[in-house]
Amino acid sequence: MSIDTVATPSAIDLQYVVRTGAMRTLSVMQAASAFRYGDRVVVRTDRGTEFGVILCEATPAAIEQLEEPVAGKVLRAMSGDDETQWKRQQLKTADDAALCTRLVNELALAMQVVDVERLLGGERIVFYFLADKRVDFRELVRRLAAELQTRIEMRQIGVRDEAKLLADYGDCGKPVCCNTHLTKMPPVSMRMAKLQKATLDPSKISGRCGRLKCCLRYEFDTYEELQRQLPPTGSRIVTADGAATVLAHEILAQQILVQTEDNRRILIGMDAVLAVTRRGNGNSAGPHSADEAGANATHPAAQEHDRRSGGGNQSKKRMSRRRE
Repeated sequence: MSIDTVATPSAIDLQYVVRTGAMRTLSVMQAASAFRYGDRVVVRTDRGTEFGVILCEATPAAIEQLEEPVAGKVLRAMSGDDETQWKRQQLKTADDAALCTRLVNELALAMQVVDVERLLGGERIVFYFLADKRVDFRELVRRLAAELQTRIEMRQIGVRDEAKLLADYGDCGKPVCCNTHLTKMPPVSMRMAKLQKATLDPSKISGRCGRLKCCLRYEFDTYEELQRQLPPTGSRIVTADGAATVLAHEILAQQILVQTEDNRRILIGMDAVLAVTRRGNGNSAGPHSADEAGANATHPAAQEHDRRSGGGNQSKKRMSRRRE
């Protein structure tokens, strides 16, 4: 009689997604023992010996979500001695930054020191800086290496990376996304804010970095999918009350603002649309949302559109303005 054995994963089969470094790099690392989410560990990367945090097991599904993950190895769980060494290294970063700033001024380099990162093992010190152009910092690196007696790495970053390093909380009252779960900064455009009917006040849609908030992208795909289910602005539709023209969308509510043949503007649901007789191009000069319906008649942009769309006939221009 044979006895079935249950295969247990070997040490090389244990893999975890680990977050390391000031830039919160995600790595897929092998481990010799099991760990749980949130465990603080000492890891070996191509930069040296670092402090890391276990996020999850490196399953195929998890690895698929990572973009260019860094390889490494989990050496051990963080001990009390490691904690003491880590705190000792962090206490030196303020002096490192002051030294680098002084040398930058002496060498008259067009750069601004933003942050300093010391690895747990002390093999390397990374200086993060802002600069408008490429900077020849070879002499700076030589002086820093002579003063600090370790390997020096200079890393130029952008303003969004600066917020990732230094920012704490956003306008929503929660920790900034770039300093918690985002590993790469997604491109964000003003079109995303307009589609979601967000205020266009720069002070309200800009993040701690001064650029458009990353969160404007989170629901953008959903808004686009829902908008595709609505007839474009400028479309001619048929309802139970007759023909009408689509002026604007209420995307989340799946409603459209229409103008009837007797010049009434009403908000209707898609269930009231019997047919679309002509699809618009989506570039109508009508209001972007139902809330703007009453404002466009006197808005300078609407008046400018009427002036241009009337051709060379002045009477048509006046009639167009009166209709609006």
